[in-house]
Formats: sequence, C-alpha cells, structure tokens
Amino acid sequence: MDYSAALNADDRNEADAVEQRSAPRYTSLIRAAKIVCGQGEFLCVIRDVSATGISFRSFHALPDDTNLALELQNGESYEITEVRREGFEASYRFEKPVEVEKLIHETWNFPKRQLRLNLAIPLTISTLSGKAEATTVNLSQQGARVECDAAFAIDQRLIVTGEGLSETRATVRWRRDAEFGLVFDNTLSLREFAMLAAAVQCPAMLRDQPI
Repeated sequence: MDYSAALNADDRNEADAVEQRSAPRYTSLIRAAKIVCGQGEFLCVIRDVSATGISFRSFHALPDDTNLALELQNGESYEITEVRREGFEASYRFEKPVEVEKLIHETWNFPKRQLRLNLAIPLTISTLSGKAEATTVNLSQQGARVECDAAFAIDQRLIVTGEGLSETRATVRWRRDAEFGLVFDNTLSLREFAMLAAAVQCPAMLRDQPI
C-alpha cells in the first residue's frame, strides 16, 4: 500500500477543509435545492454557503455518485465535490468559486416557480368517464407535468395515483398536444416530496432512517 499517497490525500482533505472554513459563510440559509447525479435527482436543504463550498441536509441517505451537481430553483447548476459526510448532512466544495450573492438571491430569467424534479413515474388517472395511463415528465410539491394519450379539458378534475404517490386529487391547468399540467389539491410537504423521489429512483437510500 502506498502510505505516502494516503498521507498526501489526508493533507489535501485538511487543506480543503481549512480553505472552506476560511471563506466567509452565510449561515441559516434554509432553502430547497436538488442534487443531480447518475442515480437521479434528489431534494436537499441548503444550510450554509461560501464562495468555495456549501453544506446541506437531505431527508435520506445521500447519493454515492462522485459526479454531482447542485441545481437551484431557477435552473442554475454548480458542480460540487464531497468533502465531509455525517449521516444525512454533508459539505461540498464547488469546482469553481461562485458569486455568493448571486447564488443566495437566485436571479430568474423566467417566472418564478416551484422546484421540479425530472421523474418518470407511471400514473393512473381517473375521471368520471373512466381511467387512463400516464407518465410524469416532472414533478413539484404542487403539481406535475404528465404525458397521456387521453384527452382532458382545462379545469377538469382528476384523481391521480402512482408509485409512491397516494390517491391525489388534481385539476388540469394547461394542455399542449399529449402533455398536461396538473395542480394538486393538497401540496406535498418537502419531506414527502423528497421521500417519493428517493423511493422511485433509488430505494436503497431509504434504508437507514433516523428513529
């Protein structure tokens, strides 16, 4: 075993930690974001941030993938590398220094909207006239964009069920060809949304839950 390499790695890790601690930090920055990696897209809550790094907490085990990006609600994405992990909390180093004020205030190039996860979940949509199969294109706490061969009217009331999603009442808000925008009657809590995303993409992340 190359012990010198291991020692050098420890030195680098310590240097990274010192660098992160030396950068001014903005504490108590509680904001939802998503982790994007090969395993899928997962919710997290940002705890603090500096020009060189960020820390956040998840509602379940964190991804093991080493190629990670943090994506904000406005669509801006930042490549990150893990520095430290403890339970469902972890600290990461930005691949490139970021403008902290820009990250905190999240500039928007389009109307502000809820955080969305790109999840393909098979659904059953029930109406007074029957049932139809659909698939989500993306999902938020408040609704979903779905693909379905059936035709629904604007403002039509539906009942939606699917993997990880209990019976949910929804209303059609828009339609475009075979895609429909649905708004749920009851908003998912952030935790419910996070657990649903993990359950359909990587159930192993849910094994070690706190008591």
